[in-house]
Amino acid sequence: MQIAVLLYDRFTALDAIGPFDTLGRLQGAETVFVSERPGPVRTDNGSLALVADKALDEVTRPDVVVVPGGPHPEEEMKNPAVLDWLRAVDATTTWTTSVCTGSLLLAAAGLLDGRRATSHWLYLDRLTPLGARPTSERVVYDGKYVTAAGVSSGIDMGLGLLGRIAGDEYAQTVQLMCEYDPQPPYDAGSPDKAPAEIVARLRGAAR
Repeated sequence: MQIAVLLYDRFTALDAIGPFDTLGRLQGAETVFVSERPGPVRTDNGSLALVADKALDEVTRPDVVVVPGGPHPEEEMKNPAVLDWLRAVDATTTWTTSVCTGSLLLAAAGLLDGRRATSHWLYLDRLTPLGARPTSERVVYDGKYVTAAGVSSGIDMGLGLLGRIAGDEYAQTVQLMCEYDPQPPYDAGSPDKAPAEIVARLRGAAR
């Protein structure tokens, strides 16, 4: 099994690393970071880079595709190289997945037409014009398409999909290995729970 994680300029690090460090622990699977060109690709804050092992045209039949998001997905949503690659590999994937605003790239490629999907809460309403049916659930399965909400939800998506592929016990073992036992110091992880002034400030910044 080959798992391809798409990288592009200004992606969000945890969107890629969360699935990599959960789903990527599948025994016998090859996880490959792929981009338009091999080499380092900078994250959204510019201070970290992940290395793409292969160019898009070198990865033609992955079993699983993971598309991370970023705070400014618009450029990749208009990038024919990325959109054409997503359409091409989707024809043979077993699972096509995204984290955060990565779902906007899938939708821009026409892969989520009429399908339920999620994204970061600040970008959820952008799915409708792209043909998808937005929902605020943390992880959404619609056929072979799996979309996760903002950033940290990629860990949940990776574990859940790992369970579907390799079984619950395998996924639980990986969860324990990662010691993924969230006990956040604040209960402000969704717009329904966070203080209203913080939600309003982030909405304003996103506009």
